Amino acid sequence: MSTAARAGRAAPALCPRGLPRQDRTLVMGIVNVTPDSFSDGGRWFDPERAVAHGLALLEEGADILDVGGESTRPGATRPAVEEELRRVLPVVRALAAAGAKVSVDTMRAEVAARAVEAGAALVNDVSGGLADPAMLPLMARAGTPYVVMHWRGHSAGMQAHAVYDDVVTDVVDELRARADAALSAGIPPDCLIVDPGLGFAKHAEHNWRLLGRLREVTTALGRPVLVGAARKAFLGHLLRDPETGLPRPAHLRDAATSAVSVLAAAQGAWCVRVHDVASTADAVRVAARWGLENAPTAPPALRFRGVPSSDLRLS
Repeated sequence: MSTAARAGRAAPALCPRGLPRQDRTLVMGIVNVTPDSFSDGGRWFDPERAVAHGLALLEEGADILDVGGESTRPGATRPAVEEELRRVLPVVRALAAAGAKVSVDTMRAEVAARAVEAGAALVNDVSGGLADPAMLPLMARAGTPYVVMHWRGHSAGMQAHAVYDDVVTDVVDELRARADAALSAGIPPDCLIVDPGLGFAKHAEHNWRLLGRLREVTTALGRPVLVGAARKAFLGHLLRDPETGLPRPAHLRDAATSAVSVLAAAQGAWCVRVHDVASTADAVRVAARWGLENAPTAPPALRFRGVPSSDLRLS
């Protein structure tokens, strides 16, 4: 029996075409080529620095590099398509040429198409095809793995839509509808990945419920699940200063992110998207090894004095 099969809950069984196969949850390293992302905006805005950062993340153990040129933090404004292309294409091209599996984080079909031409192996669309009607037909033609995230609107006003009867049931139903739309558009089933969209039109309690019941999401949808909790605000609020009440700053949330990553891995997440690759790479390996020890095994043969084991029958 393979390690993945024995690991059971710690190792997802589904793997999209053309992407790395591991007996553990994959690690996606974030390369933000933006001036305004919530945790590292501007730090890697220069293309050369972004490429160097991506290569460093590969050395730390990233399986996939996610290159994005548009901030999707709450309240963010969108760049023009020409600006988004200017930001991401040189970085995607250089990292793909260096041998990396590159994802492009975009809601625009034009950016996705140009990035795939430049070597991107995955398109990570936080809108799940809702922001640009040309996206699903494009992905059907491209035959490239595609992430469909749960989304209810652009960053500028998305938190006004954070109203749910039961967040897990509602997110599963809405994600299933987007997955069905993707399949109907002709996207191959083995190219489709889903993401519950932590922080997107969700308050802190919604994120915690989704994480606590992530196994329900993975089971109900039956597709590889990407989890992106990295440095998000709900972690900052959990870790707020007990004296001032101020949230933990974003750059100090990596340990909490690693904790979420290992718990997500234990619930069958296919991949986790993070800033701090080194600690997460260790965390998912721990989760996979833990799964080996806790995987269900066949019960030992019963032994009764004077009765051959072959004569025993369990009803």
